[in-house]
Amino acid sequence: MPPALRLIHPAPALAVTLLSAVLGAILLTQAGLAASGRLLLTVLAVAGSQGFTGATNDLADHERDLLTGRREKPLPAGAISRTGAWSVAAISLGVQVLASLPLGAAPLVLGLVAVGSAAAYNGLLSRTPLSPLPYVVSFGVLPLWIATGVGVDLVRVLPAVPLGAVFAAAAHLANTLRDFDADAAGGSRSLAQRIGRRATHGLAAGCLLAVGVGVGAALALGGAGGASLSLGAAGLAAVAIGGIRERWLWYAILVAAVAWTAAWALATG
Repeated sequence: MPPALRLIHPAPALAVTLLSAVLGAILLTQAGLAASGRLLLTVLAVAGSQGFTGATNDLADHERDLLTGRREKPLPAGAISRTGAWSVAAISLGVQVLASLPLGAAPLVLGLVAVGSAAAYNGLLSRTPLSPLPYVVSFGVLPLWIATGVGVDLVRVLPAVPLGAVFAAAAHLANTLRDFDADAAGGSRSLAQRIGRRATHGLAAGCLLAVGVGVGAALALGGAGGASLSLGAAGLAAVAIGGIRERWLWYAILVAAVAWTAAWALATG
């Protein structure tokens, strides 16, 4: 894989971009509108934001990665220079801004809030007790960003704002568990390090269960059919299983994200 592509963390970048595309398509279907160039530009803007976020994350961690020997990453391995990495970040941000300009002021501003929050995480907050905050902001803003981007009423996504924010915070906590020992050795004082491994696992699982209950309530109140409710329950069951053992939690999050997104898609179709 080319170093520039590895730099932007392609797996999570692709996941967020695809999620945004699905969300935009669902919103258009709900509103009885056909897919248009606005959806394409919105998804392109989100992809640009993800490229910027991944590149600046590796730039912020460069010195620590050198000290800890993270040679699988392109910067400490010397596969790309800092100048090259900054170029990737600048081009990615340029893509986001240029794709947002034709959409109007609201998508442009909301997108910049989301990417600014991510930059604050990379540069300032990732190793502090406030580490979940940028996830809450960026993913709380994401549904609003997509809705304004594709041109639908914000009322359609308001329930998704708190659910997305809490889900993102839980996903962040679950992800910190995967690197808990390495982060501790590197002197991180993130929220996970402050409250401990067991409490982090419990907090992440509890947040996810709360999101699952919220999703189920939204589906039931919206008159969703049996297939949607079953998918919602499947996601909730996955999270419950993930709460049993730490190493299962990250996979449970992936299953829940797919199940709950599919449930919403079916409920709107």
